[in-house]
Amino acid sequence: MEYSVVSREEWLEARKSLLQQEKELTRQRDRVNAARLALPWVRVEKDYRFRSSTGEKTLADLFDGRSQLMINHFMFHPDWEAGCEGCSFFADHIDGMLPHLNNHDVTFVTVSRAPLEKIEAYKRRMNWHFPWVSSAGSDFNYDFHVSFTKEELASGSVNYNFRQTPSDRAFDELPGLSAFYRNDKGEIFHTYSQYARGGEEALGTLMILDHAPLGRNETGTLSFVKRKDEYAEKPVEMAGCCH
Repeated sequence: MEYSVVSREEWLEARKSLLQQEKELTRQRDRVNAARLALPWVRVEKDYRFRSSTGEKTLADLFDGRSQLMINHFMFHPDWEAGCEGCSFFADHIDGMLPHLNNHDVTFVTVSRAPLEKIEAYKRRMNWHFPWVSSAGSDFNYDFHVSFTKEELASGSVNYNFRQTPSDRAFDELPGLSAFYRNDKGEIFHTYSQYARGGEEALGTLMILDHAPLGRNETGTLSFVKRKDEYAEKPVEMAGCCH
């Protein structure tokens, strides 16, 4: 990483210039948020079923009495013994958000195709407490384009992030976040989904790193991320990556 050392006055002028870009980014985010809220909704007709620690649940049950539901599509293939590292990084941010989301009439649930037994074991290992259910045996992951069949992968491309993505850039499982609304009649609507890097703003760690002197200091998307119990005891020396 290259940098220059200047006087406080020169730094202040550069900082003020950057501030204008930051303000425009904030205004653009406000415009995008307004457009997101204006998206039309689609009624969910299929009767999805999930396995939870308290028994079978329907999609309606996942709302837990609230009108809004956010589902975190966590990459955890039935054959894997541990969840995806990147999804685990996101999951580390969830528990602290729950009281605030719940108070705002929003329920947050994580969904994976792995069997419940593996989910529960991994959840204990990571010391997480958020709701996490299994969609094993359901079409849910496939319908929301975060899991793909062998046939889809063999076809050369899969439908991910609202476009055909080459199979060599996809996996059996991919991440995402979906939003749902349940009205007083009990009707459920799918209102929004985002995939790939679309959910980065929810990752507080990345937002802090973006303001740190060396930024994310990564060689690829989330290249520095490991499961939280797999980091070395001492911080890894990363300065060499930048010179």
